[in-house]
Amino acid sequence: MQLNDDTLLEQTEYTSSTDHSFTGVDPANQPALRPLDQCILLGMCLNVRNTSPLHGLTSEQMMPYISRVVSHPRNWSVHTMALLLRARLESTRTRTVERSTLQLQALVDQMPTADSTLSERLLYVHSIPLPSKWAMEKELADRFLSIGVVKSALEIFERLEMWEEVVKCYQSIERRDRALEIVHDLLAGRKAEVDVVVARGKTAEASPGRIRMDAAREAKLWCLLGDLDSPSSLEHYNRAWQVSNSTSARAARALGGYYFARGDYTQAIPHLKSATALQPLLTRPWFLMGCAYVREEAWVEARDAFARCVGIDQEDGESWNNIASVYLHMDEKGLAGGDDLTTSEDGPAPEATTDHKFTNKLLAFRALKQGLRYSYENWRMWQNYIIVSIEVGELSEACRALGRLVELRVEKDRVASVDIEVLERLVDAVTRAPSDEEPTDNHSERVRNPNEGHGLFPRVYDLFNRVILPRISKSPRIYRAWARLLARRARSRDVVHLKATWSDVLAAHMDAYRAGVGSDPGVETDIEKFKEAVTEITELVDVLRNLGPRAQEEEINKGSWQFQARSLVRTFTGRTRAGFADEPEWENLKKLLDDLKGE
Repeated sequence: MQLNDDTLLEQTEYTSSTDHSFTGVDPANQPALRPLDQCILLGMCLNVRNTSPLHGLTSEQMMPYISRVVSHPRNWSVHTMALLLRARLESTRTRTVERSTLQLQALVDQMPTADSTLSERLLYVHSIPLPSKWAMEKELADRFLSIGVVKSALEIFERLEMWEEVVKCYQSIERRDRALEIVHDLLAGRKAEVDVVVARGKTAEASPGRIRMDAAREAKLWCLLGDLDSPSSLEHYNRAWQVSNSTSARAARALGGYYFARGDYTQAIPHLKSATALQPLLTRPWFLMGCAYVREEAWVEARDAFARCVGIDQEDGESWNNIASVYLHMDEKGLAGGDDLTTSEDGPAPEATTDHKFTNKLLAFRALKQGLRYSYENWRMWQNYIIVSIEVGELSEACRALGRLVELRVEKDRVASVDIEVLERLVDAVTRAPSDEEPTDNHSERVRNPNEGHGLFPRVYDLFNRVILPRISKSPRIYRAWARLLARRARSRDVVHLKATWSDVLAAHMDAYRAGVGSDPGVETDIEKFKEAVTEITELVDVLRNLGPRAQEEEINKGSWQFQARSLVRTFTGRTRAGFADEPEWENLKKLLDDLKGE
């Protein structure tokens, strides 16, 4: 079927050919291949899939082989296989998943047609892995289920007698009564799943292997019944555990999850242990067991459980976050954190020391750093990372984390997205460092600690200039911290790297005033706010007195600082005359204005 649309073409459309040896061949109209050659190309295509990881690049590498075969249909089976492979590749992309499903439906519908002979269909049966009609129908039903077409999937599963999938479909459309009826029929023997029927047909005699298979199947059905029948779920799960002779990992997981959901962690842990012993490569039971140990405050066991989670799936960001939390709790209890789980990727492990508290905090820092690689959008993890980075002295990482947290939360929380205390601590780390550094130029670079002083300044400067100030303009504390940072840089003798001027410092102080007192109508009616505003204006005038002459010397600020200070005080007294003209603070402002007129 034709799959072209106006945006995503079915085949590559070539504009020219640059290889002189093929000058007579049109890239868009290449000669047909023999069916056996097409089988070889499809085999090479499948080899790419089998030897490459599952990601978008692998699909792009496979598609040229398929396109070459699809362009010239020479054999029914080979062409069907090529279309099937293309439909599978397109099912992973949101834009093509619909046409992939339609293509698969067309392939299933063509099976009973007489457009090719039996000998033609079987000619290359050993050269290509073409599935049977029933396998393709199952794949189509799974595809319908993945895109939400549940009823169409239900019809196919019922026709194929795949009753477990039928039950899942009925659950999706909220027909629990029908799902319960099917499960009861399966337990009573009135229905049988297709794989069980096939297995029974292969042997006529009972064997230990068949007994184990039947017990596992019955346990699975009891678990399914427990999922459907919530009031009696515990009874059904226990029955499944007994029927399987304590060998059903699904029953153990169900019992562990049942007790965990109800807060009975003491009962949940043994069942989750059984589940992990039976199927140790599933992360969910390990994760639940780690959470149960956390609730029981068994920190060492919780660490080991979450360590197994990240050992199975290193990209499990939530488990890395929980490992960091466990390390911090172990720090509070004075327990040793153990081995560093991130050593292989983040460098050497922390040096052995008797200070377990710092070591545990450092392990928590590394765990969060690892987890954030895979949970980059998790703002709670970034918030935790800020705190732990401050604790271990990694201020450059705290700066990076604060910037990311603001980017994630500023649309919703605005000013509250900035942790002001952390921001001020970062500024303190820059401003309190010794300032007696030699001036540097482009040809002389000094190695500086990125977590203090001049080494930290570029990161904090970028945090303000690129992340915070373009997004937030109504926080006086942020502008005051910005002014302190610029003042520290203006005093520096480093004339090359991010040099600040005294005019920049004055502008930051004025922005702080405008964001606070200058835009707060409460100073005109609230006496306490009025008094605080008077104190702030007095301090701002002192700043203008101290920094104004320096700014004028730079010849950047052409205006007069005296005029700016007088305008500031005059405007505020005019705003507050009606409400507080009799207050002593207002008189102090009048005296301040008179003093400024004499300067």
